[in-house]
Amino acid sequence: MNYDLIIIGSGPGGYVAAIRASQLGMKVGVVERSELGGICLNWGCIPTKSLLKSGQVFNYIKHAADYGVTIEGEAKADFEQMVARSRGVADGMSKGIQFLFKKNKIDHIQGYGKLKSNKIVEVTDAEGKTKELQAKNIILATGARSKELTNLKQDGKKIIGYREAMTLPKKPESMIVVGSGAIGSEFANFYNAIGTKVTLVEFLPNVVPNEDVDVSKQLGRSFKKAGIKVMVGSSVESVDTSGDLCKVVIKTKKGEENHEAEIVLSAVGVTPNVENIGIEECGIELEKGKVKVDEYYKTNIDGVYAIGDIVHGPALAHVASAEGITCVEKMAGLNPEPVNYGNIPACTYTSPEVASVGITEQAAIDAGYEIKVGKFPFTASGKASAAGEKDGFVKLIFDEKYGELLGAHLIGANVTEMIAELVVAKKLETTGHELIKSIHPHPTMSEAVMEAAAAAYGEVIHI
Repeated sequence: MNYDLIIIGSGPGGYVAAIRASQLGMKVGVVERSELGGICLNWGCIPTKSLLKSGQVFNYIKHAADYGVTIEGEAKADFEQMVARSRGVADGMSKGIQFLFKKNKIDHIQGYGKLKSNKIVEVTDAEGKTKELQAKNIILATGARSKELTNLKQDGKKIIGYREAMTLPKKPESMIVVGSGAIGSEFANFYNAIGTKVTLVEFLPNVVPNEDVDVSKQLGRSFKKAGIKVMVGSSVESVDTSGDLCKVVIKTKKGEENHEAEIVLSAVGVTPNVENIGIEECGIELEKGKVKVDEYYKTNIDGVYAIGDIVHGPALAHVASAEGITCVEKMAGLNPEPVNYGNIPACTYTSPEVASVGITEQAAIDAGYEIKVGKFPFTASGKASAAGEKDGFVKLIFDEKYGELLGAHLIGANVTEMIAELVVAKKLETTGHELIKSIHPHPTMSEAVMEAAAAAYGEVIHI
């Protein structure tokens, strides 16, 4: 079969690129060996948010008396039902992609795709049968998998990755989470909320280490207040799984400590899926383990493109989608603006939530900017007080000379919904004074954005 475009992989990079290409008049085929939607819809972004919501609801019930609600009897977390709900949510989203493919006349080719040349993709089905498909252009969108460390070899039972963490047969009594990025912090948050004794181990000095240090420290405090044992500046040296419990040796600044847990969750990052897809055979250039591409995602081989977690840039679903759209629009002869990697929002869906865009305060100083910093705590927010969600703040960083918004760093309830305002503001080169003069509704959590901007310029009202 001949196509204008074949995409290998149907994650948020692949399926979004396919739909946009179809809108632009291309005949598109997507090769996917598993469920449509990739890791994000099936084993990542979506089902984890379902689990986190279940944990949040359970936490609300446990603290119902704080809101004047009396509940007879003891609330219990039905772990199996929480997992079943998350799988149902993921399945529904994957079926939604099937519908979108039919609507946009996109062929879903079930099987394992491998590049044979710049025009041919070989597909191997579940029975081992192969067929070849031809296309004018090919996009590699094969995503990433859980990274494994030599001293944290995953057995899928006692030492697990994110995939197993979503479908454990029963709630573990204790868990050690290694790595406090978004994946590790979210799972630590969820399992702690439903009653698992959680220890979170982070090699760097603070949790969520890519965030502004003020945000990292606040989340660390919130985790400790919630009952999570946080061990920063620490590393797992070894894990012995021979007994009923995992015996874990953790190296700290004060020396080695011995810990035990039912489960060890490795959340130390992801590894791009660049093996066994024809990259080496076709001579596609790699750079530090990822596919080297230009600003429109073209590789060094004519007609072959790559997007998402296998190219350099943040390994985030919305980044892959933006890359896919930019790639196919250029392919179709349009003149899209390249993705601006300096204006990518990052979100962590813990309680409290974390969201950011742009550079941190320290990065701004290191870059030589003269800056103005405004910070507004949710303890001063009427809406946050009414909601019982006073942990956190909004922190904005402006270039003193021009008033440009350099970075926004939020921690608190619903801040993952609030960050889009600041992404748009940054895109439109909005200044601090323009944010101050943009009237925000009262009472809302988003008022904190206006107040933080005002704080930077000495005009804040409510603190």
